[in-house]
Amino acid sequence: MNNLVASQPDHRPWPDTAPRFPAVPLRTEDFLNGVLVRMPNWLGDAVMAMPALMQLKKIMPLGCGLHVICPAYMEPLFNAMPIVDRVLPLADTHRFWGRAMQGKIRKLYFGVGVLFNNSLRDALQLKLAGVPRLYGAAARGRGILLAESFKFPKIHKGEMHGIQHTDRYLAIVRALGAPEWSGELPEFRLPEAPLPVPSENLLTLAAGAAYGAAKRWPSESFREVAAWWLARGGTVAVLGTAGEHRIGEEVVGGLAPDRAFNLCGKTDILALMNLLKHSRASVANDSGLMHLSAALGAPGVAVYGPTDYTSTSPISARWKILFERQPCAPCFRRECPNGVARCMRAIKPEQVCFELQKELS
Repeated sequence: MNNLVASQPDHRPWPDTAPRFPAVPLRTEDFLNGVLVRMPNWLGDAVMAMPALMQLKKIMPLGCGLHVICPAYMEPLFNAMPIVDRVLPLADTHRFWGRAMQGKIRKLYFGVGVLFNNSLRDALQLKLAGVPRLYGAAARGRGILLAESFKFPKIHKGEMHGIQHTDRYLAIVRALGAPEWSGELPEFRLPEAPLPVPSENLLTLAAGAAYGAAKRWPSESFREVAAWWLARGGTVAVLGTAGEHRIGEEVVGGLAPDRAFNLCGKTDILALMNLLKHSRASVANDSGLMHLSAALGAPGVAVYGPTDYTSTSPISARWKILFERQPCAPCFRRECPNGVARCMRAIKPEQVCFELQKELS
């Protein structure tokens, strides 16, 4: 399947792929002082859960707070969302939260907890913190702790799952009484700040992928797209973590240093969001930055290979997905077992340039 193109802007970017669960609508008295939502630990998954967060807010009584608990690095992201009343950051997501966090949750007097992760430990901690009604996916034997658990079809390795992660989260809140999601993107309020690069005709590139090298389109392919963009009078910025600095150097190597910038490791999450919001377009691997750019409204092109676009496609209809399935895909490996990354190399720079030209024309 080649050149998968999303639906038109301002509409739901894919058909509703979630299972329908029996309704267990929340009552006004269930909320008490509000709802605490445990967001996923990965940036991309957290962004894919944002539509469900938006829909959940719509059924909350006036005066109730929507709080999220998330890894500390995501705190500025959720603070920038007007629908979120408070963020409870976790310094270490793989340990018990400690008495201070337990006490804080207990004092806030939440009536409902929603888990968008599959952790048994987190369900237990919310129960111990006094949250009376918990909801989430049936996973790791935690159903006994939940007021209602939701069982999703099992994901089989080597197969396209067919259920977008966003629809998994939406299915949970829909069962709780939330309305259907129409495809609207989240609202962010970002502090005004100067950009570290010229913003006019800016193309942002997310050439890394935290999950592993198998998901990375070759640096030389990103460089060809960057060179094409510069020839059109634009500016290019490569975004990523400090650990991806070398990848950024590979992409901008040999390009005009006053118009091609490697910003990997040089921006915090708010600066990243400002760059993505002000970019004319983005090109990305299947990554957290791809999801964040899509949520901020910029158009883009995503290159898929060993992962499943039916599960992790961007939440914006302005993004195009390029994927040419190989016999070994999707393998979900961090490193290509064959060492050749045939699925990623099947996508050519000229295909990406064509989709960018089509979107921006």
